[in-house]
Amino acid sequence: MTTLFEFAGGDEALHRLEELFYAKALADPVLREVFPVRQPGHVDHLTWFTAESFGGPDRFTTALGFQYLIDVHRHLKITDEQRDRFVEVYLEAIDEAGLPDDPDFRTAVREHVEFGAQVAQQNSLAETDADLHPIRAVPAWTWARQDTT
Repeated sequence: MTTLFEFAGGDEALHRLEELFYAKALADPVLREVFPVRQPGHVDHLTWFTAESFGGPDRFTTALGFQYLIDVHRHLKITDEQRDRFVEVYLEAIDEAGLPDDPDFRTAVREHVEFGAQVAQQNSLAETDADLHPIRAVPAWTWARQDTT
């Protein structure tokens, strides 16, 4: 079966998506506190994470590791409004990036983004390690469901 990574158009398409998303997030008044300034390498990191999660190369894990993801979100104090806006802006960027308009693909991507935003929010609010979301690896997302083990 074709992976979400392949169906999306591979690295080029996902990089285009993440570049559009990041530009939108930086300009968004609700997301400004979460994305206050453009960070070098952030688009690449977003691309690597999404690619790996969608069945592509494991660059995020090998180059950064999942602890990096926990560390960058820790103490951001992401609000419900920011979490929801993140999802909205990401879905807008998918349209603008020209990713496939297939309903099953869009459902899988939406569920992936919603899950990721929930994990990021939980980790951003964690006062102790016990409060962190239990996921400790890039989730392997598929058409029907995700594998978060």
